[in-house]
Amino acid sequence: MATYVLIHGAAADAWYWGPLAGGLRERGHEVVAPELPCDDDAAGLSEYADAVVAAVGDRAGGLVVVAHSFGGFTGPLVCARLPVDLLVLLQAQVPAPGESPGEWWENTGYRADRREADRARGVAEGAEEDERALFLHDTPAALAEELLTEHQRPQSATPFGTPWPLEAWPEVPTRYLLAAGDRFFPPAFVRRQVEERLGFRPDEMPGDHLPMLGHPEELAERLEAYRAAL
Repeated sequence: MATYVLIHGAAADAWYWGPLAGGLRERGHEVVAPELPCDDDAAGLSEYADAVVAAVGDRAGGLVVVAHSFGGFTGPLVCARLPVDLLVLLQAQVPAPGESPGEWWENTGYRADRREADRARGVAEGAEEDERALFLHDTPAALAEELLTEHQRPQSATPFGTPWPLEAWPEVPTRYLLAAGDRFFPPAFVRRQVEERLGFRPDEMPGDHLPMLGHPEELAERLEAYRAAL
């Protein structure tokens, strides 16, 4: 049995892990999906990691950390503090030592890659897209509605000005799983980010920015395959 530690992204709560968590529990695993202090202006990246470590508690074996989106800044910090067997980054930002989340966008060339991806699908530069079209176009409509109306949270700017404190990537097996339909973090950008910063090509699965809602069963199978390959 493993313990899957699911770290959510910015401006949300842990609700969106529900379908995946159910599938993992059906497979006999324990799941910890902590709430991060998104709306706390006193909380930076260290406090985000504190929240995850506290939720894990005294569980010490078989830890698999899955970090989504902005959770990519927190996941490695947890791995530096707990005996983690595997870190899986899911459509996640990949930090560099000393880089703040606010600097990440410019440092990675995100904006240029996003403009190119938007043009390729016919979106005019500067156009405001509906959140469903940008983030949730491959998510069941009822789940997308519930997420947008009941599970979004105010996001403090504090962690975006906090330098990522690790001097190097933690010594833990790391995998990256790319959702091939994501319009917010376009696939070409993600591939380049992962290759430049982690030195390998990401794996790919279907989905938008939240594949745990649109494809929870496939995601559970991918995670289990990663764990079995350790």
